[in-house]
Amino acid sequence: MSISRRAFLSHTGKIAAAYPAMLALGMLPEAPAHAFNLTGNGNGKRIVILGAGLAGLASAYELTKLGYQCTILEARTRAGGRCWSVRKGTVHQETDIPAQTAAFDEGLYFNAGPSRIPHHHQLTMHYCRELQVPIQVYNNVNEATYFYSEGKGPLSNKKIRAREIHNDLRGYTSELLAKAIDQQKVDTALTKEDTQKIVEYLRAEGGLDIDKLYKASDRRGYIEDPGAGNKPGKIADPHRLADIISSGLADPDFYNVAEYTYELQMTMFQAVGGMDNIAKAFEKKIGHIIRFGCEVTGILNQAEGVKVSYKDKKGAQELQADLCICTLPLPVLSNIENNFSSDVSRAIDYVPYMMTGKIGMQFKRRFWEEDENIYGGITHTNNELTQIFYPSYDYLSKKGILLGYYNFHEKAKNVGNLTHAQREQLALEKGSLIHPQYPKEFENSFSVSWHKTPYSMGGWAIYNGVHRQTLYKSLLQADKQVYFAGEHTTYLNAWMAGALESARRTVADIHARVTEQRITYPTATGSK
Repeated sequence: MSISRRAFLSHTGKIAAAYPAMLALGMLPEAPAHAFNLTGNGNGKRIVILGAGLAGLASAYELTKLGYQCTILEARTRAGGRCWSVRKGTVHQETDIPAQTAAFDEGLYFNAGPSRIPHHHQLTMHYCRELQVPIQVYNNVNEATYFYSEGKGPLSNKKIRAREIHNDLRGYTSELLAKAIDQQKVDTALTKEDTQKIVEYLRAEGGLDIDKLYKASDRRGYIEDPGAGNKPGKIADPHRLADIISSGLADPDFYNVAEYTYELQMTMFQAVGGMDNIAKAFEKKIGHIIRFGCEVTGILNQAEGVKVSYKDKKGAQELQADLCICTLPLPVLSNIENNFSSDVSRAIDYVPYMMTGKIGMQFKRRFWEEDENIYGGITHTNNELTQIFYPSYDYLSKKGILLGYYNFHEKAKNVGNLTHAQREQLALEKGSLIHPQYPKEFENSFSVSWHKTPYSMGGWAIYNGVHRQTLYKSLLQADKQVYFAGEHTTYLNAWMAGALESARRTVADIHARVTEQRITYPTATGSK
């Protein structure tokens, strides 16, 4: 029996139930929280926007709707900034090693920058909807992936399924707490009946038996799968808690429960065909106002307006505008001549950025799927690789690209100091410890060290509590005619939504100034 959408909604009863149903069925054009219907007109005011990353693109997109005359200056020959997908023919030049050209097969790619969209990053989802960028589920959490800890413990130097470590640690911890409660060694401040409910919860959560002891179950997988006939399956004994701990598998900087993190909770999404399709969708709308190959060399506030100096293939150039939106990453901006206030200059010079790197590795066969039943998700290591990402697209196809490492801080610095060939060799050597199929199936690679990438010079801004109260606040207000936007002006550092949220906030501030309206941009919920 079929039912129309209208008939379905008539049966939902209350408005509270009908509203999410209407959203799910696509009957509302957008979530009201992200309606951006500013009134008034910019009347051709000239805005120069520095950087064609997502913040710059979104700013220009919204300002042009309001009647502003925008020009984007972009040093690269492409839009998107750190929102960048590497495909066949992609060329990348870092600061101190020769350029590389991607030799991936046609149709294969990996996201060198952001790769995930949390479901609650409403503004990112809004722009995908408005710009008609198709999205698909990104499998961020997969219990079939591995933990691999190099060391001298009983479980070291072995690949162990994530489900085994997760369930063993959960089980042992629940057992310890249940016993402590039974022995009245934990002051729960609860009634006897309520305490019993907590114990029953621990039994269910940890997989404890009637005696509150942790026993292995099918939660942690099989060593012999069940099947037809006389094949009930065989479950391995759990790993000893002492072995897990002594092997480093419970170390806080290694053990991973990504699904607990708000920003990494499923469901997550990705743009079909590469994340830079989001940037390309913006470019289709306002690409005619982007000037590529324009490296900014100076930003000077004047008595009226702002002057931006830059160089292109023709030489030194200048551009005058009424206002400026600067979206350049702070490590890049710190090397550009300016006459900003001392507070802003201090923030530009002292906010640190994440050192991070990735390598995409093409294999002739998707052995992780065929041999090991891994479809998406992340393997975690304590060595230089840190993480191996498995692709969440083109399942069951012939070839694929693994993210051979995604590392941070000192590990990213050390690996970034290698040549591309040495990075590839490291990824092959360490990856082969987990996947012995590497040598036979590997074809080619492409590596990116973001802190050595011109016009980025880092992955994303890093703030501590003190920086948030001092340096960060200096970037939230205009410095005369210059406004600052980008993920570094939000609490959504590393995420595309940080760039998009900052763009809307800046557009609202500029439009309020030009039209002399009181406009408050609502802080939205969410948007790496």
